[in-house]
Amino acid sequence: MVATMTDLPPAPAPFATRAADGFEIRGHTWRAAAGDERRPVVVVNAATAVRSRYYARFAGFLAGQGCDVVTYDYRGIGESRPSSLRGFRAGWVDWGQLDFEAVLGHVARTFPGRPVDVVAHSIGGFVIGLAPSSDRIRRIVTVGAQFAYWRDYAARARWPMVAKWHLVMPAVTALAGYFPGRRLGWLEDVPAGVVRDWSRMKARFETSIGADDRPALAGRFASVTAPILAIGLADDPFGTVAAVDRLLAYYAGSARTHLRIAPAAVGAPAIGHFAFFHDRFRETLWPVPLAWLRTGRLPEPAIGTLLRSPAGADCARVPPPPPETDR
Repeated sequence: MVATMTDLPPAPAPFATRAADGFEIRGHTWRAAAGDERRPVVVVNAATAVRSRYYARFAGFLAGQGCDVVTYDYRGIGESRPSSLRGFRAGWVDWGQLDFEAVLGHVARTFPGRPVDVVAHSIGGFVIGLAPSSDRIRRIVTVGAQFAYWRDYAARARWPMVAKWHLVMPAVTALAGYFPGRRLGWLEDVPAGVVRDWSRMKARFETSIGADDRPALAGRFASVTAPILAIGLADDPFGTVAAVDRLLAYYAGSARTHLRIAPAAVGAPAIGHFAFFHDRFRETLWPVPLAWLRTGRLPEPAIGTLLRSPAGADCARVPPPPPETDR
């Protein structure tokens, strides 16, 4: 399954926009070299502690296929980092109802009348449902999306992950005032509020998240009506079947398709939680989200195992689910 590249996209242009509380969110825009002026705009939501530049090659790929693409950093990360993170209390709710909301507003002003799609990695899929304007999104693709409830971690890695992310990370944060992830080789530095939300997460996010209007936040997810393709990788210790389905359950207003892909299906020894966006998967994995963004359907021939699909969807011709090694 190969996507043929069209015109190479131009270099991305930087942008800045302000959230409702005045904080400046920065990112980049890739504009397709040619195509229909009604073409979609794809917003890329990053994972926790991952800079938006990590998705640059994937954004360029989508732009080369005729989409305009917007990537951005949440407050406290990358281009949207303040001068000091010490005592900076931003949490996951801020990333959704302020930062992602600000980017949706920027897209609406910059590309008026255009359909807006979202590709979201890890916590980026959770962030979608927190934004008040997320009901305007046309289509959604998530990759390994969940909200880090520890019991959903893969059984083989659960206790080391609990120790690392739920014990060591908050302890170091309490001492430093933020999590110095870059210095420790654990991705990017992370604001203290995000560490709080991650380390205390329960089976229902609204019982543990740092926010005053938690019931209203949970209800906001149901207002999203965009069809969702949730891609899970069989060797991802975060994005297990239970974890992905736990988040999907909140999106009750959307038709939800959960597709599991094993590394062997694309001839890879491993993919895990991060490698989906590596350039080596340009011709094998990346055509899957591209097809969904273009048509709302899976490409043919299909790869992976379909665990959930909307009634009447033509997503058949996949084998029954094999046992996963991560549970």
